[in-house]
Amino acid sequence: MKVLFIFGTRPEAIKLAPVIKELEKRPECFSPRVCVTAQHREMLDQVLRLFQVVPDYDLAIMQASQTLFEVTTKGLNGLQWVLENERPDLVLVQGDTTTTFIGALAAFYLKIPVGHVEAGLRTNDKYHPFPEEVNRRLTSQLVDFHFAPTEAAQAHLLREGIAAENIWVTGNTVIDALLAVARQVSTPIEESTWREYFAQQFSLILDHHPMILVTGHRRESFGKRFENICAALQQIAIAYPYINIVYPVHLNPHVQEPVRRILGGIPNVFLLPPLDYAPFIYLMQRCYLILTDSGGIQEEAPSLNKPVLVMREVTERPEAIATGAARVVGTDPTKILSNVNELINEQGVYQQMAAAVNPYGDGRAASRIAAALLQLETTTEQGSFSSELRFSR
Repeated sequence: MKVLFIFGTRPEAIKLAPVIKELEKRPECFSPRVCVTAQHREMLDQVLRLFQVVPDYDLAIMQASQTLFEVTTKGLNGLQWVLENERPDLVLVQGDTTTTFIGALAAFYLKIPVGHVEAGLRTNDKYHPFPEEVNRRLTSQLVDFHFAPTEAAQAHLLREGIAAENIWVTGNTVIDALLAVARQVSTPIEESTWREYFAQQFSLILDHHPMILVTGHRRESFGKRFENICAALQQIAIAYPYINIVYPVHLNPHVQEPVRRILGGIPNVFLLPPLDYAPFIYLMQRCYLILTDSGGIQEEAPSLNKPVLVMREVTERPEAIATGAARVVGTDPTKILSNVNELINEQGVYQQMAAAVNPYGDGRAASRIAAALLQLETTTEQGSFSSELRFSR
């Protein structure tokens, strides 16, 4: 089976790399091919190097201050030639990016079957997250096979009329990637290397102070909401001078400007450039708690026993909220500070969050997807999949 992977951003690469590697283990069954749109560039390339994925096609569409219109049209035009040249048996896309949507759309135009990894996530608010919520919904209408990470995601698809036999609950492939990299960076030699790296490159001494790890880059928060997030971080830094706040800052100018203006120069705030995946996982392992608006981190952190405060109004990943591993705190500085105060000062509350079970997977999602694809190839009746392919916590 010739399977063409189409992706364009760092999160997609992280979550598809385990599937690519799983198919590469079975050359007698699969011929995996990779096309990147490079909707993101540097951050995508970091992950490709880490997981040793070499694209067969690179559309290199990224440009400075690109718009959604430009990403969509340039990517779609480039994919037409790739798909017509490759004529794969199946296209696999992942998640909720513009590349995800246009990859599914391009394959649909050429009547090529499509599978969607991480299908079924919903907030039911089309502007939160923007444009990801609508990308997911549209992709679900275009694809043939839905690999849902959880039973809740499966339920969303069923309510939207997707046939049950075309949905497989596999767990999330991000846990496969996370556990593999976490094992790698936890060896004594690697630990020493990363401590020295952060000390030399950023004057960040990880052994002396507790740390709060921050990520923030959501498009729907640009403007006042993002300034509120920065104001909250400023207040936390002042209230807890013995705690380091470490923030790898996204390259988008809408993120860089308020972060540098509001947080620059505060002694216990470390504004880092975007990090490769391995050093970022090392920071996740070493931190006390995480403040984020990232979807992937909401999935990853519970596996490392790190409480997560989600700086968004809604999340399409409610399972971590339900298990107590994460809380949605929005972008109001008072609410963010209140929740941070509680987790710092109430150890019972902290331990309860840190001990919550991760609902997103056990590290075997990629093998379940590969097994499903094998049966897709050999069965004449779609959907006759055995129960062991299903993931449930």
